[in-house]
Amino acid sequence: MLSNIKVIELASVLAGPAVGMFFAELGAEVIKVENKTAGGDVTRSWKLPSEDPAAPASAYYASVNWGKTVWMCDLRHADDRLRVLEAIDQADIVISNFRPDAAQKLGMSYAQLSARNPRLLFGQITGFGDEDPLPAFDVVLQAEAGFLYMSGHPGGAPAKMPVALIDLLAAHQLKEGLLLALLRREQTGQGAYVSVSLLESAIASLANQATNWLMAGHIPQPMGSMHPNIAPYGDIFHTADARPLVLAIGNDKQFQALCDVLGLSQLAHNERFVSNAARVRHRQALCDVLASAIRRFHRDELLALLHKAGVPCGGIRSMAEVFEHPLAQAMLLHEPDEQGKPTLRPRTAVFKME
Repeated sequence: MLSNIKVIELASVLAGPAVGMFFAELGAEVIKVENKTAGGDVTRSWKLPSEDPAAPASAYYASVNWGKTVWMCDLRHADDRLRVLEAIDQADIVISNFRPDAAQKLGMSYAQLSARNPRLLFGQITGFGDEDPLPAFDVVLQAEAGFLYMSGHPGGAPAKMPVALIDLLAAHQLKEGLLLALLRREQTGQGAYVSVSLLESAIASLANQATNWLMAGHIPQPMGSMHPNIAPYGDIFHTADARPLVLAIGNDKQFQALCDVLGLSQLAHNERFVSNAARVRHRQALCDVLASAIRRFHRDELLALLHKAGVPCGGIRSMAEVFEHPLAQAMLLHEPDEQGKPTLRPRTAVFKME
């Protein structure tokens, strides 16, 4: 789809490399420039205890670095810098998470590169905006943008999301910006500087939790997986075989269907549960009744009945269970590492276009 596009990735860790892999999945040539004096992208060393210590890179690194040609370079060295600059002269896109002062010293700022290649699209990722040099890691942004405050369970410690979601949200923002810049360049021939900050990406994704505060004066509190506006939505129950499932009831019709499956048809007409607003107010009492009924079923049996009745629900699955699903298996991307050993990760570009 983008086989005529050349991308130079001057980024490390997750957000920038995720953008580079997106373009690689769409057929672009992606050259990833890593700092050879530091042993390459720092995530190469972020290995689990179960990983081979002699492997050239971690599973974490593999997650966002498929389909790229890797150049190990020292951009402070004239020959390496010239090699990269000559590649950028012929490139369409540069992805960078260098701090502005570091980019300037290395000759890799947008002003310097666009002077050589006026059609260049330069994608910049920062933590807190172009003018703020503070380094940023995902958990810091989860804290600063309010995600940690409202995560976890009531009375417990804050809990970060177990993937670096802020990085991934920023990556999606940068992909969108660069694709729009590509479209404009097709129309005008004009290059572009496209910048995204992790903080703005995080705040933009607060959605209803932001407007609950901005419009209703409600500061979101830790609720586990439960939804502050809907019940039972995000509420977790255990079946007779001690396996967890989650409900996502969005309207009264779905609630009635849930009650019918559980043999609790009259519950939907109880004044405490007859509407979503009532169910939110009486959530604990509702969950106590549902939990008792759900414990009479085995999970696979109950999920099948609920799905047939059109009740939104799902089993809470381990990563091993997730990748038993045929759709997950079909998403796998294979690639040998530098030692010829196989690596695996799911595709990140999953839209379909005909």
